[in-house]
Amino acid sequence: MDEEILEWVKTALKSSHEAEECHRIEALAHLQGQYDKLQKRLNAIYLDKLDGEITREFYEQKSSQWRREQEGILRKIEKHQDANRAYLDEGIRLLELAQHAAILYEKQEMPEKRRLLNFVCSNSIWKDGKLIPNYRKPFDLLAVTNQAYQAEKTTSSSENGLFDFWLP
Repeated sequence: MDEEILEWVKTALKSSHEAEECHRIEALAHLQGQYDKLQKRLNAIYLDKLDGEITREFYEQKSSQWRREQEGILRKIEKHQDANRAYLDEGIRLLELAQHAAILYEKQEMPEKRRLLNFVCSNSIWKDGKLIPNYRKPFDLLAVTNQAYQAEKTTSSSENGLFDFWLP
């Protein structure tokens, strides 16, 4: 990848992360609202039980149901919180690895070269004296997109629209 493209993709990834962060905050607020609503119900039903307005069995049934729902909501909240920063950090690390993989490969000892190849490639083929790499995800997408970009770049007279290869 060109250094310019790497920076552009990083910027796009950060922008995407910002949109993802807004969605995450909205989802957390919605989940917290659901949790609070259930907590209000639990408080109210407890008072109804104390006042003798409902049976003990009905109280236990509803409170058990609403507590299970709260537990499910808490699990969803934890998943949203765990996904927060990993999205951006891992994406940028993968892009930088793809950008510098050849340089890293040259500098490594044989066991590390093998680990790097196993991380980036899977089931590559040696055919007619030529290595045909089979990239793992997301490196397969990066390789195909970069190849199309480079081909278009050599035939195009302007840079306008070349970034469109990277948008998907």
